[in-house]
Amino acid sequence: MIIRPVALADKPDWARLYAGYAAFYKVEQTEAMRDTVWGWLMDPAHTTEGLVADQDGTVIGLAHYRAFARPLSAGTGGFLDDLFVDPAARGSGAAEALLQALAAEGRNRGWTVIRWITAEDNYRARGLYDRVADRTKWVTYDIRL
Repeated sequence: MIIRPVALADKPDWARLYAGYAAFYKVEQTEAMRDTVWGWLMDPAHTTEGLVADQDGTVIGLAHYRAFARPLSAGTGGFLDDLFVDPAARGSGAAEALLQALAAEGRNRGWTVIRWITAEDNYRARGLYDRVADRTKWVTYDIRL
């Protein structure tokens, strides 16, 4: 398995996985929405970046991330927006490999933290997260606009 930046040729596998990610979280996602995110990933000027887990030429996992300012500590962190592995490839180590690669990228960029949120009932993923990261005490709120 190779963890690498998402590339133009990955779009079919990426789109299949990203649609699966949306379905997992029961989020209605259209092809146009996926095209927008794909455009962000392919635009070097956009803040959203992506990694993929490539196994024998097939993308089996994805991670989307971006830098964010941390004013209180005068630093920069990385925010992991999306992490998804093909259900058929679960247990392959792809999710952990994606997280490790993102942590390495963050260290290279001088980030002070990699942060993400997940659903409380995402038990399988939380098993991994509890092993590789520290659960914080912070509660998340949204103002819907």
